Amino acid sequence: MAAGIPVTPPETTGSTAAARPPLVRELLVVAGLFLVYKLGRLVAAGQEDRAFGNADAVWDAERAVHLPGEGWVQRLLLHDGTLVHLANTYYAAVHFPATVAFLGWLYWRRPAHYLWSRRALALLTAAALVLHLLVPLAPPRMLAEAGLVDTAQAYGPSVYGASPETDTLANQFAAMPSLHVGWALMVAVGMIAATRGRWRALWFLHPLLTLLVVVGTANHYWLDALVAAVLLGATLLVVRAPGAAAPRRAAAPARAALR
Repeated sequence: MAAGIPVTPPETTGSTAAARPPLVRELLVVAGLFLVYKLGRLVAAGQEDRAFGNADAVWDAERAVHLPGEGWVQRLLLHDGTLVHLANTYYAAVHFPATVAFLGWLYWRRPAHYLWSRRALALLTAAALVLHLLVPLAPPRMLAEAGLVDTAQAYGPSVYGASPETDTLANQFAAMPSLHVGWALMVAVGMIAATRGRWRALWFLHPLLTLLVVVGTANHYWLDALVAAVLLGATLLVVRAPGAAAPRRAAAPARAALR
């Protein structure tokens, strides 16, 4: 994916101001997308039997292809109560604010990259919601054969209710794909594309840490993250990147000079 990340020079101040979309409209669009995301997750609730059946299938598939058990990441966290508490806090508090901060910075400093990233995130989220509806999936913390600890309930903080039946704010059977990982990966890709610093590849530490957190807290399987990455890759093939048409426009003066 890194090889396909578009890198364009930072926009000048004048072009940035001219290209920036209306703020109120964008706030309404982002708020609307978030509401659809929440409502879509709630619509998918109440599919417990299918969710646990799919969880058994995912667990067996991971073992069949010899993926490392999610438990080894959790064991690292459980060595220290402070570490597991930090992981739970990261899961609960970083996901959405980091994405909003990413979009806000792009909106102000790189409007073309903002529009590209917002469209990519919207399409990724829509595709994920379809999968949440079609393939309800109980997370590994609910799967008895996984033998994992629900770290959020045991150590706090938790963003979910004590049981799926009583949770009115979120659908706990929407593990596949992991939007935590998908959004974090888009943040990294977007920041790498929009900046020119020599250390910009370090943005990939955000999705890597997110991956370890969602697996270690038993909220997601490895395959949830893999499916999110594949969906994002497909999304970036559909959503045209900033400057994608620039080579053709740049070639026009050269062709004219040859006439």
